[in-house]
Amino acid sequence: MKISMVGTGYVGLVSGTCFSETGINVTCVDVNEDKINNLKKGIIPIYEPGLEPMLKRNVEKERLFFTTSLKESLEDSETLFIAVGTPPGEDGSADLRHVLDVAREVGKHLDHYMVVVTKSTVPIGTAKKVKATIQEELDKRGEKIDFDVASNPEFLKEGDAVEDFLRPDRIIIGTESEKAEEVLKKLYRPFLLNQHPILFMDIPSAELTKYAANSMLATKISFMNDIANLCEKVGADVNEVRRGIGSDTRIGTKFIYAGAGYGGSCFPKDVKAIIRTADENDHSLEILKAVEDVNNRQKSILFHKLNNHFNGDLEGKKIALWGLSFKPNTDDMREAPSITIVNRLIEKGAKVYGYDPVAMKEAKKVLGDKITYTEDQYEAVEGADALILVTEWSEFRVPKWKEMEQMMKNKLVFDGRNIYDPNEMIKLGWTYYSIGRKPINK
Repeated sequence: MKISMVGTGYVGLVSGTCFSETGINVTCVDVNEDKINNLKKGIIPIYEPGLEPMLKRNVEKERLFFTTSLKESLEDSETLFIAVGTPPGEDGSADLRHVLDVAREVGKHLDHYMVVVTKSTVPIGTAKKVKATIQEELDKRGEKIDFDVASNPEFLKEGDAVEDFLRPDRIIIGTESEKAEEVLKKLYRPFLLNQHPILFMDIPSAELTKYAANSMLATKISFMNDIANLCEKVGADVNEVRRGIGSDTRIGTKFIYAGAGYGGSCFPKDVKAIIRTADENDHSLEILKAVEDVNNRQKSILFHKLNNHFNGDLEGKKIALWGLSFKPNTDDMREAPSITIVNRLIEKGAKVYGYDPVAMKEAKKVLGDKITYTEDQYEAVEGADALILVTEWSEFRVPKWKEMEQMMKNKLVFDGRNIYDPNEMIKLGWTYYSIGRKPINK
């Protein structure tokens, strides 16, 4: 079986590589020639645990190929996945130019039956536009070639994407023909051997399921952050509250950790997009608008704690940041809370020193020379007035507190992910702030 995967970004590269791992021949297509040349050499543009060795293995076994020619990739392909970027516009709507450009190229070169699948996260109604665009090009050519369009949204967590693809909770597929359903059943059969459910539905429902799922998870995060801020005011401990509600099987323990707000490529973009879709259909999603507002406020929570500690005087203060990516096990800086924190600190005249185990290169693209980048976490805290932990990388979990006493000006920590034990921090003599836990050293 042969498939084409158009787009070698996060979704396309992970999906294409994982499909090839099951024995399927996959051709990944991208217009970026440098990226394609690097991929042929096994050099990948993103950080994702387990992806690089899998990619190299399947390239060597001649199951995974890379090209800039979409026309070339179409030869003998039974299925083509569109996995190009859909960046948000200023109004929150998804930019479909790249998706429709691919559809246009498919229409120009299609010469046999194929299922064209939208893998990118796209608004409801996109599959219709893709189908119309392909048909328009076929009409221009005077060709009558049968094809189907389907929706197959991805549910990959950055940092766990390979595992998520190979062992999915569920596979969602929207189709409008039995023929397309049979093709996609065949494609996903290796994943069904472990009893992972495949859910077929109509295309609009599949498109909406992606947005609804991410919006629900974003809602859980913002709800817990709101509760965490209330905990501080009433003297409660958000970790105890989390344990209490997480034991309710209807709620569960996932995505109810308090922190500095959500970021990344999915939640912010998808919440904005579903709000925009609802507005366009004369329906206001008030809960999700509140979710977005809470998250925007939460990204500044660590700054406000720090600013209050220093009575608003941050001029010339050296602040160390541990973690820059929006979450651990990824180099993704999109909508990362660190960006908001850095900008607020710089506005107040602070000097920011930052370190991240993986995301330094991406951070420099976003933050430029606003901050000083260090070689390791301890260089960042040398002479610092305070430390802010932004991303809970494993290597930050057991710091050398005794050594840091001699390195920092103040024994002052702002824990944005609640990974340290408040009682231990008190015993060690540190002034310690966290999120949603009882105030300490007041």
